[in-house]
Amino acid sequence: MESPKKIYDLEERTFEFARNTRVFVRKLELNIWNKEDIKQLVRSSGSVAANYIEAIEKLGDKDFLMKLRISKKEAKETILWLRLIEVKTDTLEEERIGLINEAKELQNILGAIYKKSISKKIA
Repeated sequence: MESPKKIYDLEERTFEFARNTRVFVRKLELNIWNKEDIKQLVRSSGSVAANYIEAIEKLGDKDFLMKLRISKKEAKETILWLRLIEVKTDTLEEERIGLINEAKELQNILGAIYKKSISKKIA
């Protein structure tokens, strides 16, 4: 399987992550334990994108930094929900691993932007 081309526009990339998460959950079994985890997963994955958008539309430096931290935190939370979801096929497991990897990459990117922004502010 050919790996998808990486998107370097972070606003678009976070949007694609939220959308791909929604495509993934539509394929899942809605049993009693998955149902609540799916709701949380959809919320947190969308929040990664929403908070990043709010960060770039900042009201000031403090607002920018806070929204970046929230977006990073939501990426980490998304990983938790992805890990808790029960999948029944190898194909769904591969999709889940792909989403977890993307969430980790987003978390790292957002963290790097945060650290760089802090160091510029301090310097």
